[in-house]
Amino acid sequence: MAALDTLTIRPLTPADEAAWRPLWQGYLEFYRASLDEAVTAAAWRRLLDPAEPMDGLLAFEGERAVGLAHVIRHRSTWPVGNYGYLQDLFVDPACRGGGVGRRLIAEAEALARRRGCSRLYWLTHETNTAAMGLYDQVAARTGFVQYKIAF
Repeated sequence: MAALDTLTIRPLTPADEAAWRPLWQGYLEFYRASLDEAVTAAAWRRLLDPAEPMDGLLAFEGERAVGLAHVIRHRSTWPVGNYGYLQDLFVDPACRGGGVGRRLIAEAEALARRRGCSRLYWLTHETNTAAMGLYDQVAARTGFVQYKIAF
């Protein structure tokens, strides 16, 4: 478990790729997903590109990266400003239950507010009950069900 008093969360930098990749891979494995290297490389480039409407955060316990969060800003027909979509949130399994996820969500919210978003929202799989225990404490369930058409 991470010690919250030594936990720091900061935006991704180009020097963080080696710390980010194992967490990204852990996130993909958690959801039983795999991506071509070209997709991972594109995601990394986009997260660092100031012209992209994306932000990446890493949580560190000392020098060790223990969690990540990715926020995508996008337009909506409902507000004038953007929404912040917390697309990816992952905490190293050895550090779960210690508040890292809560701190990453709080920082993602602060980031979305600084970027002028009117809300931060996210999805999770219905089987991710451990995470939903946290999510139910920090956000409101909307009741919406997602549908998709994959291309």
